[in-house]
Amino acid sequence: MTITVAKLLADDTRAAMCLALMDGRARTAGELARHVGVAPSTATEHLSRLVEGGLLVEARQGRHRYLRLAGPRAAELLEILTAFGPRPEAKVNSLRAHRTAKALAFARTCYDHLAGTLGVAVTDRLVERGVLDEDGLTVSDAGRVWFAGFLGEELVTRGRRPVSRSCLDWTERRPHLARVAGQALLRSFVEREWLTPRETPRALRLTPQGREALGDLFALELDAA
Repeated sequence: MTITVAKLLADDTRAAMCLALMDGRARTAGELARHVGVAPSTATEHLSRLVEGGLLVEARQGRHRYLRLAGPRAAELLEILTAFGPRPEAKVNSLRAHRTAKALAFARTCYDHLAGTLGVAVTDRLVERGVLDEDGLTVSDAGRVWFAGFLGEELVTRGRRPVSRSCLDWTERRPHLARVAGQALLRSFVEREWLTPRETPRALRLTPQGREALGDLFALELDAA
């Protein structure tokens, strides 16, 4: 399965389509075709292969075909495989591209959790404080108490999905927190308006109140941008 997925993502067009869906939203085949700069017929062929390979799922509404990632596991796999590719800076050839790469590297969504420099820094602090175990980033007993106090609710998972999991960050090349705990943490940061979406898809802006709050909570020196 992993080899098949790797072959699918070896094509730059298919990889770009998948990365465009890493924010968890569904997009039409036409939107994805325009995003990667290919003809609709070419996009249809690529998207069909990605659906067949289990990376994407589709839904039809009227004459529109909507595509989205198959779920958190697909997103985590994409993040891991991307981490073994060239760093974004190696492909930057304009000021706008440089700013986009910088924004994505600092803070972004990785499907439903926080990634980038900020995501890794927060994860490191949670490990240092014993909220997460370093091995696999599992939530400790003390960590469940911490999350309950911070979120105002217990971490709950459905079925066999783990409460937390390590996800290799593609810009930092180090793990950040994923699954239920990572999703809850990001949701809380956004609801408190510590992080807000940028115009660049997936990129997140650290607000002044977020800089102060996260700096106090995790002892981090951060620049609001």
